[in-house]
Amino acid sequence: MSPGAASEPEVDRRRDAGRTRTDILDVATREFADQGYSGARVDEIAARTRTTKRMIYYYFGGKEQLYLAVLERAYAEIRAAERTVDVEHLTPVAAIRRIAEVTFDHHEAHPTFIKLVGVENSQQAKNMSKVARLVDLNSSAIGVLHDALARGQRDGTFRADVDALDVHMMISAFCFFRVANRHTFGALFGRDLLDPSARDRYRTMLADMVVGYLGRSGD
Repeated sequence: MSPGAASEPEVDRRRDAGRTRTDILDVATREFADQGYSGARVDEIAARTRTTKRMIYYYFGGKEQLYLAVLERAYAEIRAAERTVDVEHLTPVAAIRRIAEVTFDHHEAHPTFIKLVGVENSQQAKNMSKVARLVDLNSSAIGVLHDALARGQRDGTFRADVDALDVHMMISAFCFFRVANRHTFGALFGRDLLDPSARDRYRTMLADMVVGYLGRSGD
């Protein structure tokens, strides 16, 4: 074995620790999303994982730190998905459409993310300020949007009086509403916003709406 190389038992321990940590985060995500921060119980999380409450505290330090880890991972996942868009090799219109579609797909596939955002908003986002990395995560994603928008503004494709945060808000509002308000919307209007038969139509609607708004005013 070369100097500094980890032994097989050590690698196995690290791998097992990684799996245990991921398992805890998966279960904790569902618990916090379903019960909120106040209603979530570490005992319940431990009971639904292959570990103990003591081990949860060992890995994360406590309930608050576990919640912050859940929040950080949830945002890291959506931001990572957005950063997969190859903005530089797409036209500005195609890039904006693709970013909107990626957000649409992610929100639909991760309803717990929607719930966690709701939990955090109900607490006036007081926990977000404790996760320094969230600022960097979100800034990098906004940067992807900014690059696509700026290119479209330079070549005259997009209007000049809009910034990346405007576009991000527009995309997020549609995607968030569709998942978060599925049940109330259905009860009021008899339409399931997550009906698979309407999925492609809503996905296209979102991209059309954003790109249409960005078109030069007066054209």
